[in-house]
Amino acid sequence: MLNLPTLWIVIVINFLSLALIWVYVMRSYPKFESARYWTASAVLAASGSGISMLREVMNSGFPLIASGGLMIFSSCLACMGVTRFFRKPVSWPAAIAIPVLSSASIAWFLLAVDYIPARVLSYSLGQSLPILMVLPLLLARQERGEKPGARLATIVAFLILGVHAIRVSAAFAGFGGAITAVNFNGLQAFLVLLLVFLSMAWNFACILMAIDRLRSEVADLALLDDLTGVANRRHLLQRLTEECARSERSGEAFSLLVIDLDGFKVINDTHGHAAGDACLRHFTLMAQTRLRPGDMLARTGGDEFCVVLPSSSLREGALIARRVLEVCRQDAATCAGKEIPISISIGVAEWDRSVGQFPDRLIARADQALYAAKKNGRNDFAVYDPAPPLSPGPTGLDEAARKFA
Repeated sequence: MLNLPTLWIVIVINFLSLALIWVYVMRSYPKFESARYWTASAVLAASGSGISMLREVMNSGFPLIASGGLMIFSSCLACMGVTRFFRKPVSWPAAIAIPVLSSASIAWFLLAVDYIPARVLSYSLGQSLPILMVLPLLLARQERGEKPGARLATIVAFLILGVHAIRVSAAFAGFGGAITAVNFNGLQAFLVLLLVFLSMAWNFACILMAIDRLRSEVADLALLDDLTGVANRRHLLQRLTEECARSERSGEAFSLLVIDLDGFKVINDTHGHAAGDACLRHFTLMAQTRLRPGDMLARTGGDEFCVVLPSSSLREGALIARRVLEVCRQDAATCAGKEIPISISIGVAEWDRSVGQFPDRLIARADQALYAAKKNGRNDFAVYDPAPPLSPGPTGLDEAARKFA
């Protein structure tokens, strides 16, 4: 039969090791708030385990009550870390009430009514309630196809709840023999060791969740423009490739806008690059107010932007172009003093079978329409029309620009 001091020494070493890992993570990534909760959880668990070892040398119930309260508060903090990981608010009143009430229950069944199975129940409930509170959040992430860390945390959560249920049932049924305040029977010792192993697995799941989050952030950074926060050229080409493949399968067209800020070099030369950057960010915010859910705005470099319009005809693309153009015109009309008016030119092109799965062909068409818009005097838009003119005079692009203006 395994005595409690040996068991708790193993537990203390386990939680101290986890605390060291989380301290390193917390110091390496100061903005990763969940690491603070998980660090505190591991430290409290180690402290509670250490206090529990005093039960052999102290006759009072303090070691049992204090260690139980700290271990339960540790569980609350661990689950609060998961809650903050998913950017949800934590409940400090609940995190304080659960260990306080659990400790009071343990004290009652130790000092007033000496009943060990009830103490096991009080402790198991205190450990399980925080997990039950965070479990719906983990399950919701499963439905959304969350990363491996969240899946492992969900599995471990169910296993921990199951082991606590078995431990309570065994204590009330008397399976495995008698339990004392100093020694567990073989079954209870095995279940406690299993809970220690699962606590390690829970922490590994949290580490995996942290890795998944950091990897996703790195992937996002690789696809986002640093200045404006919209998609960059790489992301644009990925999206265009997907849209071209989808359109070739379904035959449904989509449209592309190519946007250029007029006279942007003059803005940089006259007002400085900081003012030019502010203009780019301001245009991004204005354009996004006129786009639909599902449309993608991307900055392809310098003062050049593109907008992918899924499931949109050339006419619908022209309407979106007009809306973006109008918001810029209205903003420019209200500029006063040192404010810099923003003027844009837009080229609109539509996918067809001749484009196929080659996004560069569609981009070239939209660029050609953009050139026509600038040729028409800028601060305007034009659509790509491959039909040649029937008689000398304006080009097909010039006619198309007038048709949609």
